Amino acid sequence: MTETITIHGPLKWPEIAAIADGARLTLSERARQRIVDARRIVDALVERGVRGYGINTGVGALCDVVISRENQQALSRNIILSHACGVGERLGRSEARAVMAAQIANFAHGYSGVRIEAVEALLALLNADLIPHIPSRGSVGYLTHAAAIGLVLIGHGSVDNGKGEISGFEALSRLGISPLRLEAKEGLSLVNGTPCATGLAALALSRAERLFDWADAAAAMSYENLGSQANAFAAGPLSLRVSTGLQSVGAKLREYLQDSPMLAAAAGNRTQDPLSLRAVPHLHGAARDVLAHAGDVVNRELESLTDNPAVSGSPEAPEVHSQAHAVGAALGLTMDALAIAVAEVAAISERRIDRLVNPLVSGLPPFLARDSGVTSGFMIAQYTAASLAAENRRLAAPASLDGGITSALQEDILTHATPAASKALAVVDNLKTMLAIELLAAAQAYDLQPHAIGRAQRTNALYERIRAGIPTYADDRPMSRDIEQMRVILTDECAPS
Repeated sequence: MTETITIHGPLKWPEIAAIADGARLTLSERARQRIVDARRIVDALVERGVRGYGINTGVGALCDVVISRENQQALSRNIILSHACGVGERLGRSEARAVMAAQIANFAHGYSGVRIEAVEALLALLNADLIPHIPSRGSVGYLTHAAAIGLVLIGHGSVDNGKGEISGFEALSRLGISPLRLEAKEGLSLVNGTPCATGLAALALSRAERLFDWADAAAAMSYENLGSQANAFAAGPLSLRVSTGLQSVGAKLREYLQDSPMLAAAAGNRTQDPLSLRAVPHLHGAARDVLAHAGDVVNRELESLTDNPAVSGSPEAPEVHSQAHAVGAALGLTMDALAIAVAEVAAISERRIDRLVNPLVSGLPPFLARDSGVTSGFMIAQYTAASLAAENRRLAAPASLDGGITSALQEDILTHATPAASKALAVVDNLKTMLAIELLAAAQAYDLQPHAIGRAQRTNALYERIRAGIPTYADDRPMSRDIEQMRVILTDECAPS
């Protein structure tokens, strides 16, 4: 049965991620009333002729151009049409759903002033899985992504119905909804705020959290295969360094490697292991600490109004506030940090892959090939991992520092929150591929161990899970198929506990 999430107060990032993955979204009566009340305030501002940005003025550098009452509907419509200039490939369905969910959550705070009909139309599209096509590029903040959603509400644009493409008009017709005739401020509110970055950030967090669990599992398998020392992750010594993430990873590694016959056999072989093995709790743990902080920041974003202007007061005493709440500086900085953290986890994974395939340090057949020379085994899979590690280093450059000037100096500092979230998602996807390669290589290494020494119970369960669907590699098929199969497992399943 499909989960339903109801907006009472602010949502949390795991709820946005759940909606992205298919959960339904509804409004409580309290949230609905907040939206209705905020609209009444906008109507009062219009009635009284109180100047408000994007209500009865132009936008951007045209903010001092006063718009007559009879042209305010045209302004809202024109904002949607003119801002819908995104380019490039479309966001995936999950990504687009996340953006829509964050947008609805932002309106539900009750400070934007869009009509309840607009929010209900967004909810109807989301819950019917009629997802607007959103071009992925062209935004320094949020405008082009959100405008693509707004297009559908006015009967333009296009929609993914799960089977193909239909027009925005047809999508609304299927729901029994007429294209919206936007009122004052609605055009601006529909393209405004940080829901694009917030939605994508929630997905990046969700996917990274799942993959960090798999990274611990992969590291345990590689550690065991490489004859490492049994006590490197002992609780007492690890407790001397203060880090919640480090302690969590250390505990997981101890559980995975508990009573490992392979580690017992290797005991005393060397004084200490290389950093890519003994520093797993420190590096994976630091990344988990960054993830936890990023989650707090995204939750704060979901608690906040990110529209500009904000409306407050009452219909009898309406107020409008031109602030900079739509600027996503916190999100940009945080997603840049998350991308670096994920890239670090991927980098140490690539180093472990290299040790598994390198006979100079592994004690295993070169490149994990049974007939080395005739077969290349995992030689080029390590190249692929190295390539993705290099790509991650490029993607880890901070988007939040890119700067730029738009709208004739009116918007003369840009924080690039949406691009930062987008590239964090790209780094996370590369990590998935690199962990798939490491897990396959570690399973292959178990198959090629020179001595029949049993594995730890937990790592053996991981090995058997992989071998249940992916046989030992023998240069008998394109390895890309195996990698993709492993990626599916990483997508659909949590790391075994």
